[in-house]
Amino acid sequence: MTSVLLALSALVGASALTAPAAVAAPQTGRPAAVQTAVPAGWEVVRGGEVAALNGGADGKRSSALQGPAAQNLTAQDLTEQGSDADELSLIAMQSVRNERFVATEKTYPAPNTGALRARSAEYGGSWEGFAFEWDETTETYALRSLANDLYVAVEKNFTGSSQNLLRARSTGVGGWERFVVYYNAELDRWALQSTLNGLFVAMENGYTGSLQYALRARSAEIGGSWEEFVLYDLGA
Repeated sequence: MTSVLLALSALVGASALTAPAAVAAPQTGRPAAVQTAVPAGWEVVRGGEVAALNGGADGKRSSALQGPAAQNLTAQDLTEQGSDADELSLIAMQSVRNERFVATEKTYPAPNTGALRARSAEYGGSWEGFAFEWDETTETYALRSLANDLYVAVEKNFTGSSQNLLRARSTGVGGWERFVVYYNAELDRWALQSTLNGLFVAMENGYTGSLQYALRARSAEIGGSWEEFVLYDLGA
């Protein structure tokens, strides 16, 4: 299965662009635990490279995004709503493991309100949309849900099976809401690493119940499809 980052308005005829350059030295804006942990075969993605990396389209991926584009939200709209990001990209995320799109469960009751789950068979709109906001100072991304206009946090203080759950619940961005994004050119796949605990985001394919397919920052390495995602550009 070939994974790609595709522009919603240009799913057919997209051509592969140059992968981001490898980071030669640790980035001073990131915590030490993250600075020293660039996995072999993966590269750190910086700034607008999330939206710039387009892979070759194929039929399977081309038919995946047929719904409305993030309720017609644009990067300018989000900036006017209060984003302090240096650069912003509108993205849909699809788990490589189960081929489902990540949605924000904004109607879940507390304490899991806003939980992120890879549970949608197709992209349907804002529930499956996110703004990836690049911060030049920390050289990290914040993820802002288009479903509830809140930032995604890693719930480090949760216990049990929901520890380190990703939830769109924050009105601002701090250490709990920052991520390093990685790209693997050979696999054409993407991964997220929390700067809060230095762990990679995994999709809990083996869970049952309301948190089945939940996203958690719990993996010490990118071990395979559980930690890998396809990214689609919604803003083009």
